[in-house]
Amino acid sequence: MSFARYPSLAGRVVFITGGGSGIGAAMVAAFAHDGSKVAFVDIDAAASEALVRELPDVAHAPLFIACDLTDIPALQAAMARVRDVLGPISVLVNNAANDQRHEVDEVTPEYWDRAMAVNLRHQFFAAQAERAQMREAGGGSIINFSSIAWMAGGAHMVAYTSAKAAVIGLTRSLAREFGPDNIRVNAIAPGAVITPRQLRLWLSEADVATFVSRQCLGTRLLADDIARTALFLAADDSRMITKQCLTVDGGLR
Repeated sequence: MSFARYPSLAGRVVFITGGGSGIGAAMVAAFAHDGSKVAFVDIDAAASEALVRELPDVAHAPLFIACDLTDIPALQAAMARVRDVLGPISVLVNNAANDQRHEVDEVTPEYWDRAMAVNLRHQFFAAQAERAQMREAGGGSIINFSSIAWMAGGAHMVAYTSAKAAVIGLTRSLAREFGPDNIRVNAIAPGAVITPRQLRLWLSEADVATFVSRQCLGTRLLADDIARTALFLAADDSRMITKQCLTVDGGLR
């Protein structure tokens, strides 16, 4: 199969959270191969540095910055560093999350707050910090990450699904707030994306087969499928799309 390339992304500065593995790594590679100047943050330095080494044939080597997104000042500092090194950021991809499973009766206030910090809070503060840079760039695209898990009422993950539902409200409100600055704000809601982490922690091959059988499209949903959606929402091709959530789930939901 052959896929679109987006000339408008060449040379554009892209900032991706949680870019060291899974969907995030697929997006780092996709934007880099489209000629973007990619910067990404992650807490897993080893995986992130390995990813950079795996992309020697791109026009601009990705810039990795180690960062714990629950530390908002550290996130803001990372974004400021990207501005100094690469120029003003014009694409923000709020990808980082943790779909940790839990029982309702075991959730403490501290656990709840941690889940919101990992899955929701940083998306707002990254967008807030990004606004000035996007104004400088003449506009931009913010892509937040939700999930179909909240739409279906996923079991054993109520804190995660609550955060991912809130991402939609955040997206719609920021689209209204940032529109006058020519900043588009959209969300992606992935379905059952089969990543090494999901296979290691949550899914057996039988589980994967069940998900695929429930989809309208009987093919595994992969991280690259999500990355291609992010490319489209970042590119000028989607210039009049904002305040939307694109579900990419093969028809599972």
